[in-house]
Amino acid sequence: MFGFVVLGGVGLAAAAVAGWWYTTNNVEQPKYAVVTRDGSIEVRDYPALIVAEVVRGGDRRAAVRAGFSPLANYIFAKEREGQSIAMTAPVTQRRESIAMTAPVTQRLQPGADDRWVVRFIMPSEYALEDLPLPASADVSLKPVPPARRAAIRFSGVATDVLIAEQEARLMAWLERRGLTPQGSPTYAYYNDPFTPGPLRRNEVLVDLAD
Repeated sequence: MFGFVVLGGVGLAAAAVAGWWYTTNNVEQPKYAVVTRDGSIEVRDYPALIVAEVVRGGDRRAAVRAGFSPLANYIFAKEREGQSIAMTAPVTQRRESIAMTAPVTQRLQPGADDRWVVRFIMPSEYALEDLPLPASADVSLKPVPPARRAAIRFSGVATDVLIAEQEARLMAWLERRGLTPQGSPTYAYYNDPFTPGPLRRNEVLVDLAD
């Protein structure tokens, strides 16, 4: 009986890994060129992208949860006419109106006037004019110009503590190399909430000044 339970547990774990692998390898992700790699940190050149975005208030976790639903309704044609749009990864969010010179812990602290931009990246097959118009003015379609970004990749449940730790590592790495970040950091989540923590891929990204 004990052996059955153990094997059953192993089977469930294997199924979870297989499901995670299938999901993360069968959704489109932005194609970028790696300029520099140092362990879990990369400097990347991203092409122009098109995103659907909403702006939400509150703390980081509440904002991304609140932003996901209207974006999902848009791509799955729940409130508009036309065909659905394929899901991509990652889902991203960025805090508006806070200086990069502010301490990492301050950038993640909730405030009454917090505003977060939550984005889905549109599949590369679409030009902006090809995308169906959102049913609500709450969802905006925007072009994002090409950019050079630094990114640090990490696994686990993306808590504020973990994100702050990884962001601090990325900023220290940039400082040692004389690279200047600009704008607010972007937090990227590649997996759904049902993916086991150790298998989740997360990133902190920041645009680099020319």
